[in-house]
This record gives sequence, structure tokens and C-alpha cells, in this order.
Amino acid sequence: MTPAEPVNVTDALARFTDVYSPRIVARVNDYDVRIAHTLGEHVWHTHEHTDEFFLVLDGRFDVAVRQPDGSEVTVHLQRGDTYVVPKGVEHKPSSTGGSILMFEPTGTVTTGDDEGVAIPEHVDRTVGRPL
Repeated sequence: MTPAEPVNVTDALARFTDVYSPRIVARVNDYDVRIAHTLGEHVWHTHEHTDEFFLVLDGRFDVAVRQPDGSEVTVHLQRGDTYVVPKGVEHKPSSTGGSILMFEPTGTVTTGDDEGVAIPEHVDRTVGRPL
């Protein structure tokens, strides 16, 4: 098997402008490495069977997390920060603009497991798109 070619994440981000529409830049075992532009609010959603890893590449990225008592806490992330949302935890990302890298099992839907969630036009319900 021939090793994959390297992917420059900065160059890859320059190849598209859609927000909350992740592109798959690599695969590691059964996981996708995805990058995305961020701007505005995503949707409240849950991944029942997997954690969700975020690395902020540029800008600011916030993750509102719903606590067991129903209250919300927002985690504020800057360039270089990482954060993991544990599986089963309802969360809603938002951003004033930037880009992120995510590490998720292949086939994980960007808007969570509930297919009945209303999806705004600027959010792409996908399992990641090829670069």
C-alpha cells in the first residue's frame, strides 16, 4: 500500500468557503480528520456513541454544553485550544469566525443523532465531504 500524500491544512481550508461543512483531510483507522470554517451558531445536538474532539486552528470557537440539571455552560476556545465533548452530552458550537479540526469516527453526522433537529441553511448535515 502506498502512503497517502501529505495535506497542508492551511491550503486545504483555502479550497472552500462553506461554514460548518467539514472536509475530510485524512483517515486514521476508523476515524476521520475533518476541517471546517466556522461562523455563527450551529445547532444543539448530541452524539450518543462517540466523543467529539475540536482543535481551534484560527479565530474563536465556543461550545455551549447542557449540564445534567438543564443549565448551560459555555466553553470559550481560542487558536490552539482543544476541547472534547463527551458522548451523550448535548452541545451547540458557535463562532465569530475561524476554523477548526475535528477527529471523529467515520460516518459521524455533524448535526448529531437526532434526525428531527431543524437545520439552518448555513449548517451542513453531513458525514464530512471529500476535500
